[in-house]
Amino acid sequence: MHLSELSQAMDDFVRAKGWYNVDSPRRQTPRNIAISLSLEVAEILEHYQWKEQTASREELSGELADVALYLLQLARLNYIDLEQAILAKLTVNYNREWDKQSAEKKADRR
Repeated sequence: MHLSELSQAMDDFVRAKGWYNVDSPRRQTPRNIAISLSLEVAEILEHYQWKEQTASREELSGELADVALYLLQLARLNYIDLEQAILAKLTVNYNREWDKQSAEKKADRR
């Protein structure tokens, strides 16, 4: 399944729950989804707090899915083609040299 299909499935789910409605307690606005995304990422961190491995891959899997779904929704609400954004960012990253940039930043601080 492609990201666009997953995004459509998320949109169908949100519509079925009525969360696009103005009076919805779970109104799907970019702000609300960005907050929810951040909270879900924090729940992933809880799996690793004070340990190197998660105690439950199944629970971690659910949290990762929550993050992915919120990310898809945030992209959709902002009219961003996430597939294209990811591919564009990969192109940028292929041409990026992190170690070189880190060394330059350290030198600039002196």
